[in-house]
Amino acid sequence: MKELLFIVHRIPYPPNKGDKIRSYHLLNELRKDYKIHLATFIDDKEDLQYQEHVASLCESMCAVQIDPFTSKIRSLKGLLTSEALSIPYYENQQISSYVEGVIAKGVDKVLVFSSTMAQFVISTRFDLKMVVDFVDIDSDKWRQYSQSKRWPASWIYNREYKKLFDWEHRVADRADYSLFVSDTESQMFKQLLPSVAEKVHTFDNAVDYEFFTASTDIETPYSDDTPRVVFTGAMDYWANVDAVKWFAEEVLPLVQQKIPVTQFYIVGSKPTAKVSALQNIYGVTVTGRVEDVRPYIQYADLSVAPIRIARGVQNKVLEAMSMGNAVVATSQAMEGIKEAGLFDDLTIDEPQVYADKVVELLQNKDSANRWGEKGRDMVIKNYSWQANVARVVGFLEG
Repeated sequence: MKELLFIVHRIPYPPNKGDKIRSYHLLNELRKDYKIHLATFIDDKEDLQYQEHVASLCESMCAVQIDPFTSKIRSLKGLLTSEALSIPYYENQQISSYVEGVIAKGVDKVLVFSSTMAQFVISTRFDLKMVVDFVDIDSDKWRQYSQSKRWPASWIYNREYKKLFDWEHRVADRADYSLFVSDTESQMFKQLLPSVAEKVHTFDNAVDYEFFTASTDIETPYSDDTPRVVFTGAMDYWANVDAVKWFAEEVLPLVQQKIPVTQFYIVGSKPTAKVSALQNIYGVTVTGRVEDVRPYIQYADLSVAPIRIARGVQNKVLEAMSMGNAVVATSQAMEGIKEAGLFDDLTIDEPQVYADKVVELLQNKDSANRWGEKGRDMVIKNYSWQANVARVVGFLEG
């Protein structure tokens, strides 16, 4: 069997948040065609328990635990070296030595997940077939963040945007293929860097729609039949924090004017202080980390995806649709979703109109169910991991 070096910035298990869902399914599908040599980091103590399982999927593995606080301090070195702070954040001699050892054994193909991981293989002394899964244009996220912050944070974020874009340019020049999560993201990168346009392609997210399916075997986590909407996601991610704050503060009160008992459940790990404080708003519940998000989705009346800062395809939208939920989303949350036009009536950016749509669906379960069926049909048609990862194999072998 052929061999592949796979470098990932976060251990690809459990598949419980956006990047780990994508990297896990890459690993799980690619191991059918390759012996995988995995280099990765562990930035959450909760994930230490999964090392043995991940190692069982690989020919070899080097997993290095890092402390996010220490890594942030180390990243400040970038201010002295005129590089993006994201690069020294992941500098690590143990990973470097492992990668060099794998290459020395004759492995000549590498899949890089996240542009910052390219630092371990970008040297011209390595003769490698390199495919880089950028996922999103990370530099543009920093640009968005800089516009929503005050100085000095705005200066730091704007600097990171510019420096990281320079790094993305360098990585894309070196890579044989650069992959992005949606056609929208791919086209934007091509416009930003026309010189690499021919090497830029789309590798869509997907959904394990057999796992994310409504089932009578799943028990409700809720204690009553109060009308409720749900949001799922990692709650230390800025875009998700902004999303739930906006919904809880700007939309939920408008919904409660019509349906006073409406509940809003925020389901996801590591809620920040800002997220936890939302529980002071009537009707808001913050669960923290849960073992399985499916019960919270299945037994909610509908899902919301009020994302205002982010790029790429949102797994939370696909998972909710796969579970058969109607999803009321912002245009940003629907960006890159195939056949998104089918859901224009549920795609709303203005608080009052958003609230009106939530009320309409809470009051008309038949309509909500029809939207849910339409969403699941779309997911099954367009978002298969097996088919999507087959494209990545094509790039590695092309």
